[in-house]
Amino acid sequence: MRITFHGAAGEVTGSCYLVETGEVRFLVDCGMFQGGRDAGRKNLAALGFDLRRLDFILLTHAHLDHSGLLPRAAALGFRGPVHVTAATADLLGVMLLDSAHIQEKEAEWEARRAHNGRGRGQPRPILYTVAQAQACLRQLRHEEYDQPFQPHPAVRVCLRDAGHILGSAIAEVWLEVGGATRKLVFSGDLGMPARPVLRDPQPIEAADALFVESTYGNRLHKSLEATEDELVEAIGRTLQHKRGNVVMPAFSVGRTQEVIFVLADLVRRGRLKDLQVVVDSPMSMAATEITLRHASLLDEHTRELIEWQRSRPEGLKVRFVQDVEESIALNQVRGGLVIISASGMCDAGRIKYHLQNNLGRRECTILITGFQAAGTLGRRLVEGARRVTIFGESVPVRADIRTVGGLSAHADQEGLLGWLGHFRRPPAHTFVVHGEADTARLFAEAVRRRLGWPNVVVPQHGGSIEVI
Repeated sequence: MRITFHGAAGEVTGSCYLVETGEVRFLVDCGMFQGGRDAGRKNLAALGFDLRRLDFILLTHAHLDHSGLLPRAAALGFRGPVHVTAATADLLGVMLLDSAHIQEKEAEWEARRAHNGRGRGQPRPILYTVAQAQACLRQLRHEEYDQPFQPHPAVRVCLRDAGHILGSAIAEVWLEVGGATRKLVFSGDLGMPARPVLRDPQPIEAADALFVESTYGNRLHKSLEATEDELVEAIGRTLQHKRGNVVMPAFSVGRTQEVIFVLADLVRRGRLKDLQVVVDSPMSMAATEITLRHASLLDEHTRELIEWQRSRPEGLKVRFVQDVEESIALNQVRGGLVIISASGMCDAGRIKYHLQNNLGRRECTILITGFQAAGTLGRRLVEGARRVTIFGESVPVRADIRTVGGLSAHADQEGLLGWLGHFRRPPAHTFVVHGEADTARLFAEAVRRRLGWPNVVVPQHGGSIEVI
C-alpha cells in the first residue's frame, strides 16, 4: 500500500493524501493551498496525477484547505463519489460556490488593472468557475457518523465526530491488502475538548497507520476563562472608552458561529451588554443557518444558549449583512460596532474592506480569532507589520491588534496528546501532518517522548511511503 502526500505535509494547508493498493485508489481530502505568494501557483500545479483513475474521495470536513480543490478535481476528470457527512455537504454547497465566486471576481479585478496598465503581467487563471463548483456538488454522497459504509469492495469506512467544525470527521478506513486487513486513521482537524459549541472529538483506540494533524502541536491555548477576560477587556475598552469599532476576521464556518455564541454567553452572564454585532458575510449567514439546522450536533450548553438568545434578543443584537450596498455603508460607522467578517486569514472577501477602513484608526481594535497561515495578511498583522497593502493601497496599522488564542477550533498540544492517549498501543506508522514544518517536528518529538511511540515521522510534500 502506497500513500503519497500531495499537501499539508510540512505546512498547514492543502490537505490531500493519495492511497493506492493493487485494488483501489482514492484520496482523503482535496484541499486548497492558502497563504503566501506561492499558493496560487501550488493550487494550479496540484492534482498532477490521473484523476480519472480515482475510485472515490473521502472528505473530513468543509474548510477550503481540505475541500477547496474538489471542483478542480472534477473539472480535470474525476467522476467518482465524494463521501461526506450531511452537515459537510450542506456547508460545501455554500463554501465551494463562494470560493469560485471570489476567484471570478478577483480575476475580473486583475483584468481591469491589467487593462488600465496597473497590473503585473497576465492575470493568473482561475482554478474553477461557479458552474464547475455547482457541478461537483452532484458527486457528494452523505454518510452518517458511526455508521460504517463501503465505498469500494476492498474498503470499509466509518466517520467519527472530530469536534472541529460542524460535520467534521475522523476517518477510520479498513483496507483489504494482500489477503489481510489494514486500518488507517485520518484525524482530519481535531477540535479542542471541553470548549463551547461542538461535542468533543471521539476517541480512537487502534490503527495500523495514523495521520494526525499538528496545527497547534507546539503550543498550549489560553483557557476559555482567560479568553473571555480578553474579549471583555478589548471590546469594552474599544466600544465604551475609545469609541471605535472592533473588527474580527473570522472563518465563516465554525469560528463565526463560535464567536457569536461566546458573546451571547458573556451578555447572558452580564459581562458585556448592549452589543451591536454585524456579521458581514453572506457565507457566514448561510453557515449559521446550516448550524441551526444541525443543532443535534451541538453540545447541550450551546443548545440552551440558543434558546436563551431567542427569548432575549435585546442584549445582543446580531445583524447579518448580505447586500454589497449595506456592507459599504458600514464604512461610514465610526464606532460602536463589533464587525465579524471573512475571510478568517484576511486574504479575501469583505474583511479586507473593513481592515482598509479601520486599520489606520487608533480608536479601533482588530481581534484575531484563529490561525493565520504564513504569508497571509492576517499573519503579517499578528507579526507586527506597521503598514500593509490592501487592494494596492498602502495602509498604516494604527489600530490595536489583539490575538485571542483560546477560541481556536484546533486542539493544542495537550489536546492532541490527550486524543492520542486513547490508543491502546502505538500505531505501526504515525505521520504528523497539517502543521508548519517546525511545529510538526516539535509535535512528533513530543509524541515520541511523552507517549513512547517509536515510529513517528513528518512526511515531505510529494513524498510517498510504503505501508506494509
